[in-house]
Amino acid sequence: MITRRAFAFGGLAMGLAVSGCMSSTGVQPLGYQPVQALTPSSPEPYNVAPPDINAIPIEYRRQRVRAPAGYDVGTIVVDTNKRFLYLIQDDGSAIRYGIGVGREGMSWSGTATIKRKAKWPTWTPPQSMIEREPELVKYAGGMPGGPNNPLGARALYLYEGGRDTLYRIHGTREARSIGHAVSSGCIRLLNTDVIDLYQRVPIGTKVVVLQHVGAAA
Repeated sequence: MITRRAFAFGGLAMGLAVSGCMSSTGVQPLGYQPVQALTPSSPEPYNVAPPDINAIPIEYRRQRVRAPAGYDVGTIVVDTNKRFLYLIQDDGSAIRYGIGVGREGMSWSGTATIKRKAKWPTWTPPQSMIEREPELVKYAGGMPGGPNNPLGARALYLYEGGRDTLYRIHGTREARSIGHAVSSGCIRLLNTDVIDLYQRVPIGTKVVVLQHVGAAA
């Protein structure tokens, strides 16, 4: 399990107190600047329907914002409290995606590394989940990838050192889950967003997951 501890957005308020209001996350938006999704490198084996945009509040749509301070270019920063995932860019901005997170009591925090990436991944529920939901025992050997798979179109596997934490950044087709705490601990993005993120981040990407932005370390 990733070491549980609080992280802070270092120096978020520094350098950002300019004209205009600050966002509730402490990261000043640049105005709504949607980011065009990268074209997948190969055709998808399954249809990826565009989400119902009306089901997604504007703050959770993929867009460019001013980056939180204190993180290296290429780092993924996840704010589970505000339901945002940031990918830090090299120009002082970040691509921000709306996310769904774990239900209360299942959220987590820590620092990990993406050691594996998968397209239309197999889903294998952990034993602890099978114990909570015995009907999942039929998938103990794995559920093949596909439109009905809980991991969606892509999965990024988070490791601490050489150990799989069992937490994933993955896709979902349930647009109304974005912005809410609904999953069993993992970080979910729209399928269209996780496909985009998958293409932007390599193996070895650092991932920082925060539960309480602004809390003392």
